[in-house]
Amino acid sequence: MRILVVEDELKVANALQEGLRGERYDVVVERTGESAFFRVTTEPYDAILLDLTLPGRDGLEILKAMRDRGIRTPVLVLTARDTLQDRVIGLDSGADDYMIKPFAFAELVARIRALVRRGRAAETPRLAVADLELHLHTRRVSRGGRPIDLTVREFELLEYLLRHQGQVVSRESLARDVWKETARTTPLDNVIDVHIARLRRKIDADQAARLIHTVRGVGFMLHEGEP
Repeated sequence: MRILVVEDELKVANALQEGLRGERYDVVVERTGESAFFRVTTEPYDAILLDLTLPGRDGLEILKAMRDRGIRTPVLVLTARDTLQDRVIGLDSGADDYMIKPFAFAELVARIRALVRRGRAAETPRLAVADLELHLHTRRVSRGGRPIDLTVREFELLEYLLRHQGQVVSRESLARDVWKETARTTPLDNVIDVHIARLRRKIDADQAARLIHTVRGVGFMLHEGEP
């Protein structure tokens, strides 16, 4: 699982990174609000650990902006703000859990596991955007009621894009999470581009509104309207 740690205190950030990697998590650390928001909107994560007091955008701004964009990644706030009002504001802003510093690392890991479990349990068997629907259990895809025949790889690619709709997904993320290639010495960019082109022909052909967009120099986005 990938976890984004947003923490400006170097000592705390390093300790979290080392400890979570010891638990076999893939950890990314950002120390400013702006860089964290860029990460959140361009890369998928299974959970986010978010400090509230940050240079640039503070944690509450990031949280509200994420939820306004429809990004549902579980967020665990880690902060020294310990009043009841602080906790209420954090949870009302879209946090899924709230921990006060200092905290026990074992409890933190347990809470991360609980957040991810809850997120998976709440998953719907149907993913959709505009008039495009993907049914996970039957593996059926349709747009405007018209069935679309996809290969196994195209289905997995569309599912990934739907799960991260509204977010820019990089080729690196697709290689890692869809193709499961992490140790490859040559990039899969050409392979990914071919599959995206095939999927776009099947999804967007003869449609007034395009759903699959290329974000030049970054990756792809599944979105209703222009990105």
